[in-house]
Amino acid sequence: MAKVSFDDLLDAGVHFGHLKRKWNPNMAPYIFMERNGIHIIDLYKTQAKLEEAENAIRQIAKSGRRILFVATKKQAKELVAQAVKQVNMPYVTERWPGGMLTNFSTIRKAVRKMTNIDKMMTTNSYKNLSKRERLQVSRERAKLEKNLGSIADMARLPSALFVVDINKEKIAVAEARKLNIPIFAMVDTNTDPTLIDFPIPANDDASKSIALILNAITQAVAEGLNERRLAREKQAEEEEEEEINVKSTLDDDEGFEEDDDSEKGKKGDLKLHKMREDKKDEKSRPRRARKPISKKGN
Repeated sequence: MAKVSFDDLLDAGVHFGHLKRKWNPNMAPYIFMERNGIHIIDLYKTQAKLEEAENAIRQIAKSGRRILFVATKKQAKELVAQAVKQVNMPYVTERWPGGMLTNFSTIRKAVRKMTNIDKMMTTNSYKNLSKRERLQVSRERAKLEKNLGSIADMARLPSALFVVDINKEKIAVAEARKLNIPIFAMVDTNTDPTLIDFPIPANDDASKSIALILNAITQAVAEGLNERRLAREKQAEEEEEEEINVKSTLDDDEGFEEDDDSEKGKKGDLKLHKMREDKKDEKSRPRRARKPISKKGN
């Protein structure tokens, strides 16, 4: 994993915070200084927190669990959609539907409705609808796709959330905290990092800053998925090798049994041959003359 350098963070403007009057006191440990009324984030602490978040999110991906990425602000929508598609993780870049986590069963019903519409569009009943009715169905399908298309394959609750702006995504953060789902997030100087399990102090408004942090996180996810794939391949090879060893052992045992049988056969043949020779010898011996039987009284 390529570590994000201090210069990379500096060039991306990760260190720029908000105005001093907008700060959150809980961000004080991550603020380096104040200049021209603007807080400057300590990039050394950003480096340390980013590395910690990468290690944790890599382990989650390695275990095969899902991470939901949330970013509905204009600067981050396209960046998140492009980066997260590469690692095949769910994401939300449109409006966060209230109750998406706490009322997940209802969201799954809406996803199933979208699937049913797709199936209906291939049947004759859809063709028999009027032009107005078909237009209504297609509009409903487009609306569902826009809001829920990126989470259509998320069959269960995610194991973690990655959030770009926790002030804008406060509903998502609240739902995740209620369900004890770990949260990874970029925290700016106007946010409360105590709400987040793995805070990454960084500028959450600049596109370059968002892209740099997001790429580091998605790269960690990709590495975790790759490690999981390699581990599975290794396990499959070991099982195949063990199966071959067991088979060869069984073949050897069968060979030993055949050898035993052949030895027994040889011994039996020798015994039979000896019995035949003994009979021949017995026939060739001269018979002894029988004594005359004496009659009593004579």
